[in-house]
Amino acid sequence: QVHVVESGGGLVQEGGSLRLSCVASGRSVGHMAWYRQVPGKQRELVAAITSGGNTDYSDFVKGRFTISRDNAKNTAYLQMDSLKPEDTAVYYCAVTLRRYPSSRLSSRNYDYWGQGTQVTVSS
Repeated sequence: QVHVVESGGGLVQEGGSLRLSCVASGRSVGHMAWYRQVPGKQRELVAAITSGGNTDYSDFVKGRFTISRDNAKNTAYLQMDSLKPEDTAVYYCAVTLRRYPSSRLSSRNYDYWGQGTQVTVSS
């Protein structure tokens, strides 16, 4: 069993920054990813990182967000800069138990999800 907990969300003005953290406890994990969801829309991938440090980003965050991880702490981070109002969403962390060679996975590959952390960007 793996327990996933996100933190770091909050309210920020447009153009500001936030840093999200995701801790996975219980055992070491493979991929770690951030997804986000707004009411009435499907959950979408923001960024993912393999256990080896390879990363994958959705186009709408490239150049603004950076995903990283500390394997010793089983923790992933999402540094979000130049935030826009359309980045407002609940951000979820997801992890896999297996290690996959490809950076991008289907959401169905992720085994454990956190409860989410709200990010609100005001204009």
